[in-house]
Amino acid sequence: MDGRAAPGMDHAGVIRSEVGAACGRGAPLVALSGGLDSTIVACMLPGRPDAVAVVSEDFVSSDLAYCQIAARGAGLRLEIVRASTSEMLDAAGSVVRALGRFGEIEVRNGIVMQIAASWAARAGHAEMATGDGADELFAGYGFMERMPEGELDAEVRRVASSMGHTSVLLGEELGVRVWSPFLERRVIDAAMRVPASLKVREVGGRRVGKWILRKAFEGTVPAAIAWRPKSPMQDGAGTSGLAGLIEALMAGSEFEERRREALERDGVLLRSRESAYYYSLYRRYCPMHEKAEGGCKFCGADAGGKRYCRTCGAYPI
Repeated sequence: MDGRAAPGMDHAGVIRSEVGAACGRGAPLVALSGGLDSTIVACMLPGRPDAVAVVSEDFVSSDLAYCQIAARGAGLRLEIVRASTSEMLDAAGSVVRALGRFGEIEVRNGIVMQIAASWAARAGHAEMATGDGADELFAGYGFMERMPEGELDAEVRRVASSMGHTSVLLGEELGVRVWSPFLERRVIDAAMRVPASLKVREVGGRRVGKWILRKAFEGTVPAAIAWRPKSPMQDGAGTSGLAGLIEALMAGSEFEERRREALERDGVLLRSRESAYYYSLYRRYCPMHEKAEGGCKFCGADAGGKRYCRTCGAYPI
């Protein structure tokens, strides 16, 4: 033993300190998914806030057990909101109206936060904390885990520069201020100083994202969560089940008719039956977006030169 710290421990200490300081402002409620990011926030917020978790009543939800583990580990009172299919479809309309978007993944994820914020408003909470931003800053997405190390740092910076979390907008619609400690400037700056080699590392024969974040808090969050693989919000809460439901309920002939009409009337190419359903909500609640020169090849919206269209959810464009 030469007495030197293990690789990354200096960075881990800084990340822990900055996240802790960002959490210091406190919040009465945390939206808990049972994943690493929201569990860190739940454990670091002072004063033992309440926690709310949203799971599907009708579809498989992988988050439930982890939410219970996280709440027990942090000593929090957990409210589990079991959303029926009809409640999720109602929430989908609210999400589309609030965001002015109809991309499948964005709507499914937004449903979770819309239902959580609705519960918060009914319970009298004016503020709610989330774990938003950690995946972008610390390379938590699957495509980042697969990237060559030499390309990862630039990709993290690119993604982080355009972070736009819908939770804030959905909360505003309901009078609930939604914020994330990971989006505080001090945490963003600290994350940008962490090299890519410490964000994605091989553990047990597989590449693991957010390695430095896991190391920074592995003694704070329950072990089952510290090294839990990334689970998209739509899968964990069960809203991904809506895709199969809409696929089953919308006949192929109906989809083709909706697809033809959207293309001829609006110049929008619908990619799936689910997107056709959300687009019908978009047409009902939102003004039609303007077409941009060089815009998304599926819907024509201005994508800001990016490969992902926030309006229709197409990727790559």
